Amino acid sequence: MAEKLSLKEKIAYALGDASANIAWRGVSAFLIIFYTDVFGLAPGIVATLMLVARTSDGVSDVLMGIVGDRTKSKYGKFRPWILWTALPLGIILSLLYVCPESWTMSWKIVYAYTTYILFTLIYTANNIPYGALMAVMTSDDKERTNIGSFRMVGAFAGGMLVQGSLLFLVAHFGNVNPTIDIQQTDVEKYQITVSAPDDVQNARIETENGIAEFLLIGNEKDSFTVGKSFSMQAGVPYTFEVKGEESLNEKSFSIINQRQGYSKAISSLSIILVLCLFITFYFTKERVTPPASQKENIGNDLKDLIKNRPWLILLIVGLIFNIYNNMKQGITVIYFTHYVHNQLLAGGYMTVLMIASIIGAAITTPLSKRYGKKNLFIGALIITGAINSLLLFCGPQDKFNIFIIGALSECAAAIMPTLFFAMLGDAADYSEYVNGRRATGLVYSAGSFATKFGGGIAGAIIGWVLNTYGYNGQDSLAIEGAIPGIINLMSIIPAIIALVGACLMFLYPLSQKEMDNITFTLNNRRAQNAEANTLVNN
Repeated sequence: MAEKLSLKEKIAYALGDASANIAWRGVSAFLIIFYTDVFGLAPGIVATLMLVARTSDGVSDVLMGIVGDRTKSKYGKFRPWILWTALPLGIILSLLYVCPESWTMSWKIVYAYTTYILFTLIYTANNIPYGALMAVMTSDDKERTNIGSFRMVGAFAGGMLVQGSLLFLVAHFGNVNPTIDIQQTDVEKYQITVSAPDDVQNARIETENGIAEFLLIGNEKDSFTVGKSFSMQAGVPYTFEVKGEESLNEKSFSIINQRQGYSKAISSLSIILVLCLFITFYFTKERVTPPASQKENIGNDLKDLIKNRPWLILLIVGLIFNIYNNMKQGITVIYFTHYVHNQLLAGGYMTVLMIASIIGAAITTPLSKRYGKKNLFIGALIITGAINSLLLFCGPQDKFNIFIIGALSECAAAIMPTLFFAMLGDAADYSEYVNGRRATGLVYSAGSFATKFGGGIAGAIIGWVLNTYGYNGQDSLAIEGAIPGIINLMSIIPAIIALVGACLMFLYPLSQKEMDNITFTLNNRRAQNAEANTLVNN
């Protein structure tokens, strides 16, 4: 009889994905705009970086799955890796958002490649064992779906923390305490002069409401834009013409050192990441082990994997829905900064989406019992894509509609990862059922590969599309010309990708009836083997 897990253990396991999402959503939602608008990399360079860094993921993920399956310690096969990688993951996440100010562009590119590749490798060493752990905490496939719901709630809570707070933390830690002199020239027109006590290579000035437009006086190439990014020298005055808002005063303006703000904000969240992983390690337990007669053979494990049709389809569909999710996350801050003209509103938008995600994860278990995992997965892909496409028709003034469409789309999208990781456990059971062998870590390597490579492809698509439209995060005219591309990346392009995933999911072969039979058969086998081993030992 499969053991039911305590609430404490389920919550502890969920905190592991809260940590993973502090790392992953911190990268997928903010790294592109950091690289382009703060670090100063061209979108084409960022696109290539995202894709090149992920080309090794297939190999590294499979290797980590093999290593996890063969790890032997008093803590089990997978739990030790959660402990060993907790601190390195927090450190490398912090290093991603360090921007060496005096380096040449060539050295900045080298630094970006090095830290990003290291991040993906350490994330692999942490996340594949974490995902595989769910499959060995219980042998009950329905209980795994329930754990998957807890996991996704934890994931979305971590995502809510980083996406909802990061921009505000950037504003807090990056405040340069400027001197501001303001003169009103008309009802909605002002001239302000600002200076800072220290050099700031990437400062951003904007009003509290994020509505006013700025023009840097003395720069013939400049034009009015909502907010303005510029470099400041200590003690040097910079004068702007400001229009579009009434009743402005010195307290209405803020100037943020984005480099300093991002660095300190991410470092603060990395501490929470490490603490959550420690809790996951200490309060979870491994219970399912490979058949006692199974001998370690990498070749056989790989052959079983390639012949595992449910796993192959999950791998492809997982890759597609991760491209979908990561594209939406990666373009959000750029969309709100340059199209909606309110960067801080992006934090509120992503927080609302995280709440919608938690609802989606919470309703996955009852819906899957009613409709089956496969049918629910297909429906979620179609519904989320169709709703998301409606963003194509929203203008920058339609903030309420943008929030409603985003929340409804995200509620359906949250069902997909919840089902995906539970279904990987089903694929591991299927392999044991057919082949008499179990390689849980190797099966769960699909989860990490789909997440990371899907994120890399999404980042590359964003970079290439922006590059096609001539986007330059430090050039206001180039930003305006790229608005159509930003809108398409937020709406119709992800919707098409979701539809492709739905079509492929029809090929998935395991119905709920078949899974019930597999679970029943495996439990009987394990009981018989345990009884036989007891007789031999006696």
